[in-house]
Amino acid sequence: MLTNDTQLVSALDQDLIGFVTAVDDSGQPQTAPVWFIRDGDDIVVYNRPDTPRLDSIAANPKVSFSLRGDRRARGAAVMEGTAVVEPDLGPAKEFPGYVDKYGREIERLGWTADTFSSDYSTAVRITVTRVRSWGLDALVS
Repeated sequence: MLTNDTQLVSALDQDLIGFVTAVDDSGQPQTAPVWFIRDGDDIVVYNRPDTPRLDSIAANPKVSFSLRGDRRARGAAVMEGTAVVEPDLGPAKEFPGYVDKYGREIERLGWTADTFSSDYSTAVRITVTRVRSWGLDALVS
């Protein structure tokens, strides 16, 4: 699904921040900025193991994931999907491309690949089931 759209792939591979929305136990949607990496047609997000988002996903695996639109609202990407915690996925430091994408930010924020992977040790895989996008060329440099 994702890999059929080269502009969407480029936007996902280049953008550093995405937004995951999950629904908490009161029914309130909660949106959080996250680091992410595309894995084929899926999106992987590493989380702190105590984040409430994991409880929300366990109760209701339906989530949305979006990229920031450009500042002039000429383009955006919103994806819907199903999220699942994947305890066997391995640490972020070993996930293909993760440190390449976020290594500078990890270092800038005072982590190492090891300490980041320890702090954000819980992987969530989002299987995208629907994409709504427009003006993706505005999101890709």
